[in-house]
Amino acid sequence: MTYKESFIQFMTECGVLTFGEFTLKSGRIAPYFINCGNYRTGGQLRRLGEYYAACIHENNVPVETLFGPAYKGIPLAVAAATALSAKYDQDVFYCFDRKEAKDHGEGGMFVGKTLTDGEKVVIIDDVMTSGKALRESMPKLMSAAKVDVTGMVITVDRQEKGTGTTSAVQEVKAEFGVTVYPIVTMEDIIAAIRDEVIPGKEFLPQMLAYREQYGV
Repeated sequence: MTYKESFIQFMTECGVLTFGEFTLKSGRIAPYFINCGNYRTGGQLRRLGEYYAACIHENNVPVETLFGPAYKGIPLAVAAATALSAKYDQDVFYCFDRKEAKDHGEGGMFVGKTLTDGEKVVIIDDVMTSGKALRESMPKLMSAAKVDVTGMVITVDRQEKGTGTTSAVQEVKAEFGVTVYPIVTMEDIIAAIRDEVIPGKEFLPQMLAYREQYGV
């Protein structure tokens, strides 16, 4: 079993990936839903960090610091940094932003590693829907230093059209030149259903139809 198949199993076991009929924020009726809020234990977070680390390692993404956008990205960046050290002997820094700059003590917008010009930064987040997290993170990072954002790692690329004919992942690549590395894609999930890696074969026709209608 590949780490991608293992991750899809893990999402299913955690209740993060479910199948049925779901109305998305966009108004689309989707046959599957991803709720990353269902990762709730230390053991789950440890395993999740290992999958992020595997994605970074497999894609040879250059990294010195992992950045987790507040708030959901904070534990993800910590877990991924820990896993990179434990699994691959790759010791990297991490940092995250505050929602509001601190005006006392050490002050500033960031906690953790102090960013420097040319530093290779990878952004860690959960699921990209519109690219909002990246669009908000880039000016914050660049205001701290002229860092080199070498990539963004997310759990799932839904491979859906955004407002136009391209996906959010493709849009941010065109806008910022940042490559987004998903641990898995919708195509991977469809393949996992088809190959009976996870249950849900009764939803395969709906998954294929949704992919045909909204996919890129």
